[in-house]
Amino acid sequence: MNYTLVGAFVILLGAVLVSGVLWIASGGTFQKKYDQYMAIEDESVAGLNLNAPVKYNGVEVGKVSSIYLDPENPERVRLMFLIERGTPIKTDTVAVLKTQGLTGIAYVELGGGSRDAPPLKAKMLEAYPVIRTKPSLSARLENVLTTVLVKLDRTSTNIDSLLSDENRHALKGALADIATVSHTIAARKDVIDAGIVSASRTAENTARATAQLGPIIVRIGRAADSVEAMGNDISLAGRTTAKAVGSVGSDAQRFAADTLPEIQRLLGELNDLSISLRRLSDQTARDPGGLLRGHSPIPDGPGETMPKQLAP
Repeated sequence: MNYTLVGAFVILLGAVLVSGVLWIASGGTFQKKYDQYMAIEDESVAGLNLNAPVKYNGVEVGKVSSIYLDPENPERVRLMFLIERGTPIKTDTVAVLKTQGLTGIAYVELGGGSRDAPPLKAKMLEAYPVIRTKPSLSARLENVLTTVLVKLDRTSTNIDSLLSDENRHALKGALADIATVSHTIAARKDVIDAGIVSASRTAENTARATAQLGPIIVRIGRAADSVEAMGNDISLAGRTTAKAVGSVGSDAQRFAADTLPEIQRLLGELNDLSISLRRLSDQTARDPGGLLRGHSPIPDGPGETMPKQLAP
């Protein structure tokens, strides 16, 4: 009877120990609790397996629990995550596929959640909260390479059209013309150099003559002013004489009749001289080189040209 009780006690104790070990091995009271999230990928998830780690800023916080095609759109893949409860999954958290080292083992990296963003919750008619995704590095590189290849192909096509037989012949002819012009210029190098030296000397002489004409122009202007003042003085003297003649007798009137026309003619000539000097001064100021090379004759106006047979 005692042996039976002892055997039953040992069996019961062994069962309790085995149950305790199994309970502790499964986590027991310290077992972690997980929340389920979903992510929808628009790219290939090759290399991502079940139970692949899910990391948040490099810290492992869960695993991939399910991978299957979206029944509404077979070009997309639905991923289910088991993430430790308490992980700060926010509305602006983003999931990205990454590969680990050179082994190519894929995992999911979470990030981008800001401190002030609200926690991510399931929307209406959704069983689980959906984490936003963005293209992985390999997908972005593939897109960039595809764009570059398209542009290279387009550039190659443009180059082929640019280097057509017609354009090549035209370019060859243009290069031949440029070579001919270069040889012609090289053959006349001495003439061109002499022309450049002559032009330089002419410019220097013109500048020197222009500098010398400055005082002459000033003097001409002063002479014109002096002649104009002289004319004014003579005119004043003439008016004074006329007044004096009006006050004398008939002899003085006869003298005025003989002398005043001469004086008036002299005044007119002095006035014309003053105007001519003023015009010469203005024209020289506008075109100083005209004193050296002369002025081009003014063409005859309408009706001024005299036929040769009528010329005296």
